[in-house]
Amino acid sequence: MGIIIKVDICTGCETCVSECPFGAIEMKDDAARVTEKCTLCGTCVDACPAYAIEIVDEPKAAPADLTAYKGVWVFAEQRGNKIVPVAYELLGEARRLSDALRTELSAVLFGTGMDENAKRLIEAGADKVYLYEDRLLDEFHEDAYADALSALITEHKPEIVLAGATSVGRAFVPIVATRIRTGLTADCTMLGMDLEKRMLLQTRPAFGGNIMATIVCPGHRPQMATVRPGVMKRLPPDPSRRGEIIRIKPAAPLSSKTRLIETIEEAGHRINISEAELIVSGGRGMGGDKGIALLHELADALGGVVGATRAAVDSGWLPYPHQIGQTGRTVSPKLYIACGISGAIQHLAGMQSSDIIIAINKDPDAPIFNVADYGIVGDVFTVLPQIIKKVKELRG
Repeated sequence: MGIIIKVDICTGCETCVSECPFGAIEMKDDAARVTEKCTLCGTCVDACPAYAIEIVDEPKAAPADLTAYKGVWVFAEQRGNKIVPVAYELLGEARRLSDALRTELSAVLFGTGMDENAKRLIEAGADKVYLYEDRLLDEFHEDAYADALSALITEHKPEIVLAGATSVGRAFVPIVATRIRTGLTADCTMLGMDLEKRMLLQTRPAFGGNIMATIVCPGHRPQMATVRPGVMKRLPPDPSRRGEIIRIKPAAPLSSKTRLIETIEEAGHRINISEAELIVSGGRGMGGDKGIALLHELADALGGVVGATRAAVDSGWLPYPHQIGQTGRTVSPKLYIACGISGAIQHLAGMQSSDIIIAINKDPDAPIFNVADYGIVGDVFTVLPQIIKKVKELRG
């Protein structure tokens, strides 16, 4: 399916521009033009007073030559000249996939002055780093990022492309997939491989987290997925690893429709729970401010941070940056202490990859005990003060 605008009939009234709910139509040379944001919703067809817009069936393209695509790629997102943690997590998982496929693992890095970061990506598992050097890419510009990655994929034809499901990845990777006409599975929590068919098995929560769907892309390449931060394990860095850094310098500088004026850090809640190594988390069973105060006391005693379920956040006990689960952050700390948390699947999706899970709940049949390494059946208001007292004694 596709949208056709008959430029000889279009009057340039711009009705379609104002009616499009996705901002997918713009004016060029006094006629409407559809952009890659189009979802084929049909609103513009009904709105056009000149009947100049139609939805038509596109001719089927010839089957792609899947054998022409080789290698696994990881988009290594950077912010402020620092690689975000999910890039290293993806390299660890991609190393496993590329070894199974017996193919090369490459990282794609945008920006200038990134030589040290490129070396770190090789130490983290990459065989090659495509370093696209353009000052516009130092900061995130959706259209420039999409232009650069689309061009690299079109030229080098990787078999698999992975990116973090961060605000950046969610914003521009779908545009890339649309431009190169391939599929994209967003927000994956697990990746697997059908080696016989060289098919990437992309698993993600569906239907509100009530089921886990495994999605494949059998007829198009590359196979693309964005992956939640915190669900994959990074490999220990190996300073002895050697790899190739391939510098990409475009013939003409990239351009963007937007201009970054200033970056302002959010005042107040600057908790980065995704990178915490110890989390004390509370759910509806904490009851309110009194219970939340116990969480903070234990977290402070252990040198950790406080997390929460959606129920606790919706109740106003903790702000959203603390929320863990399908609609919050995904975490993978060394120690996760779940207090008064029943263990709904939506919350488990955000924390079940923690190294050690300790659950405290007065219901012995609570689902949280199914994923816990250690379980304490008891009232949190009785158990937590005893734990806090003991921790403080041990710490002097």
